[in-house]
Amino acid sequence: MEKIIEQTDWDLVTEEIYNKGFTIIPKILTGKECEILKSNYNKPNFYRKTVVMERYRFGLGEYKYFNYPLPDLVQQLRTNIYPHLVPIANMWFKALKMDRQFPLSHTELLKQCHENNQQKATVLILKYGKGGYNTLHQDLYGDVYFPIQCVLFLNEPEEDYTGGEFVMTEQRPRAQSKAIVLKPKKGDMLIFTTNFRPVKGTRAYYRVNMKHGVSEVYSGERHTLGIIFHDAIS
Repeated sequence: MEKIIEQTDWDLVTEEIYNKGFTIIPKILTGKECEILKSNYNKPNFYRKTVVMERYRFGLGEYKYFNYPLPDLVQQLRTNIYPHLVPIANMWFKALKMDRQFPLSHTELLKQCHENNQQKATVLILKYGKGGYNTLHQDLYGDVYFPIQCVLFLNEPEEDYTGGEFVMTEQRPRAQSKAIVLKPKKGDMLIFTTNFRPVKGTRAYYRVNMKHGVSEVYSGERHTLGIIFHDAIS
């Protein structure tokens, strides 16, 4: 995994995220790593909180927030990917004239979170069965947030489950929303914007708001690992 991350063409990733707000990097995780993450789903000592989506009208399914210390594989993903995304995040904020730049190391970002009383891990694993879905949302968790996140797909679409597409909406000012539907394969990593991206207009860059969710699962089970780089208040 670490070798694949380093061999990734991050210039191409930057270009795609800048132009579309997302990109997919194939086969970041091996099949074995996907199975290990899924097999740990029922080990309560790994997690600090379980959320049943329908209880909060978030959808139909369940997700669990990891507890600190994170499992080695999850920690490596979070730590090794972040430095490649910082230049994109800082470029976005500069383009939109937002008075903030993010630190180059993930440790420093977490330090800022903790100083803002955001001390809870936000990395999570999600599980959907037949009929499961996730409503459109944004993962912010506090005033300190990183504007890019990742999701890794732990099941093979059309083999382990049907339906369950990853959905994003893009809302440009004074225009109808655009829908984006993706179906990455097992082991793939989707990198996407947490809540907005800059788009160049005729005079300056403007902000385009985005949300994400999951369409209905028709059969089988669908698991994903969500990598959010900032911590949460609760």
